[in-house]
Amino acid sequence: MSFPDLTPAFRVAMPDLRGKLSPNAPLAGMSWFRTGGPAQALFEPADELDLAYFLTRLDPAIRVLTIGLGSNMLVRDGGLEGVVVRLGKPFQEIAVQGPLIRAGAGAPDVKAASAAAEAGLAGLAFLRGVPGAIGGALRMNAGAYGAEIKDVFVSCRGVRRNGEFVTFSGRDMDFSYRHCGAPADVIFTNAVFSGEAGDKSAILAEMAEITRTRAQTQPVNTRTGGSTFKNPPGAKAWELIDKAGCRGLAIGDAQVSELHCNFLINRGTASAADLEALGETVRARVLETSGVTLEWEIKRVGVPRGAASFFETPAVSAPQNDGA
Repeated sequence: MSFPDLTPAFRVAMPDLRGKLSPNAPLAGMSWFRTGGPAQALFEPADELDLAYFLTRLDPAIRVLTIGLGSNMLVRDGGLEGVVVRLGKPFQEIAVQGPLIRAGAGAPDVKAASAAAEAGLAGLAFLRGVPGAIGGALRMNAGAYGAEIKDVFVSCRGVRRNGEFVTFSGRDMDFSYRHCGAPADVIFTNAVFSGEAGDKSAILAEMAEITRTRAQTQPVNTRTGGSTFKNPPGAKAWELIDKAGCRGLAIGDAQVSELHCNFLINRGTASAADLEALGETVRARVLETSGVTLEWEIKRVGVPRGAASFFETPAVSAPQNDGA
């Protein structure tokens, strides 16, 4: 599927744009599932100011989605109409200042954990077990191994859909389980976290243990998107899925992982439609066996092949960092 090329009009409206614009850009290679259609336009900003310039001059009617590493995202086969903003290398800088760590929204979570460990700062080792980038971790209050972003968060900065720069404190973010209350039209650009003085060797050992545990319990070297469903209150999604008899269930090359059944995997040629249909089958069986309606944690975006509308229902109506 291909879309009308928006980029010539963008270049006229934004003559001083410094970032890279690409029409009908393939997104499958940017998603950990390795599936999905193209973005009508892909914009990779040169820096925060370039991002603000782009958004200020972008037609408000054009939809925007922001991605980082594509770890928590399923792009549907019809692609995404509008603009995908990708936060690449200019947004991956990490700096340590005393007990504080400043990380760009495009920085991999694991690199933030490693920077903290090298500085002898405890409290961020859990990020070793969180796939994706800082922007997505902020948006979903990512967590693992008993800790969450809210536990180490100090502040963050972002750009709104109208190009306005904004900053947020912990109270402003209104964190809850796999959620933050920041406005949906904010693209996070960087964040500040706080660690505590610790022993470097002990922190590195903790991270090594997280790495070992993940390798034993999760399909880390496969085409997957991380945890598929949120844990319901008082329960674990994987246990409900296992009880429903869904471990190893497959539709084509889409399969429920036999190692950890809250992970969907692409065994090779699965389409996004296959993966989503498998997820919905799992949800239906869990509802039937346990009376629990599982909520997707993976962000499903775009449209099925041949469809004409933009995002799924519920819609993403403004710029938003993925689980990325």
